[in-house]
Amino acid sequence: MKKSVRALRMERHHRRANQQAKLSLVSLMDIFTILVFFLIVNSSTVQVLDANKNIDLPKASKQALAEETLVLMVSNKALILQGQLIADLNDLDNASEEVFSPLENALKVHAESIEAVDNMRPLTIMADGKIAYHRLKKIMHTCQQAGFGDLSLAVEQVAEKSGGEQL
Repeated sequence: MKKSVRALRMERHHRRANQQAKLSLVSLMDIFTILVFFLIVNSSTVQVLDANKNIDLPKASKQALAEETLVLMVSNKALILQGQLIADLNDLDNASEEVFSPLENALKVHAESIEAVDNMRPLTIMADGKIAYHRLKKIMHTCQQAGFGDLSLAVEQVAEKSGGEQL
């Protein structure tokens, strides 16, 4: 007996449904290749400074990237140079001279291993946004006296609106 058109169509449909599905890996490999390339290219343009949870950095919208330098962290309680505790911040206030000697001594130890350009070595200061100006001024003066005249202040980057106004 001759099968109807509908019966033939249903038979073809059931044959296709029972076959193993084929997965095209070419497009999946293309996506992963592009993703890997994107991650490699963009990973080299970002520098992340390890921030202490006690330090709330001020906000800024400058686009220049930070260089890897010696890092001095100034929290509400202590001065920390490259992860090593230098002094309590109260000791800074109690010091009568303009140069804070514990910080100067620690910087001079590190100065021997850092190349100077025009007698100025680079240093990044990560100071809490609520640190009093007179404290920061004394710290910066001490850094300059120890041979670290190329000072950078670390800030947290914020995005800008299209009109140049900060968010």
